[in-house]
Amino acid sequence: MSFVKFGVLATLGEILGLRISSGVYNRKGFGVLPRAVVWGLLGMGINMAMIVFSKGVPQFMEYMGMENASSIINGEFCLDKLWVALAISVTMNTIFAPVFMTFHKITDTHILDCGGSLRSLVTPIPMTRIITHLNWDAQWNFVFKKTIPFFWYPAHTITFLLPGEVRVLFAAILGVVLGVLLAIAARKK
Repeated sequence: MSFVKFGVLATLGEILGLRISSGVYNRKGFGVLPRAVVWGLLGMGINMAMIVFSKGVPQFMEYMGMENASSIINGEFCLDKLWVALAISVTMNTIFAPVFMTFHKITDTHILDCGGSLRSLVTPIPMTRIITHLNWDAQWNFVFKKTIPFFWYPAHTITFLLPGEVRVLFAAILGVVLGVLLAIAARKK
């Protein structure tokens, strides 16, 4: 289900972002279908990361001395649950998000380089060329240093306060929200 949730919702976020920033829902070379497939696959990776970190971080917190962190995260809201959710979010977004975001930027670039066609899904990605030509200043100073601590840490803290069965859906919705916010910010520049 994470494939479908992210494939639909995250792609919708990109389409809305394009509409806000350029006035159109689609344009030549944008590649709605390849983006949906890539988002679906990325969604499966996000789902895996959410499972790994939501199980592993509470276990580590117990190892470090916090009692019952694994049961607290699945219980009713309390300050301890907020603390565990924040720890999961910070750990996941510090370790997983930079790699994920960079890979996503690479796949976006590849789709654009292939003219938005479905062949982008079967054409090998020229990793070295794309990585060396990424705008690392923007990637570091905006994507990593601003969106992760100021958007993703708090947003995923809320995500991990939710019941496990709705976390992936909420995370996909957050992708739509971020896409819209980034497009609005780009228009103001």
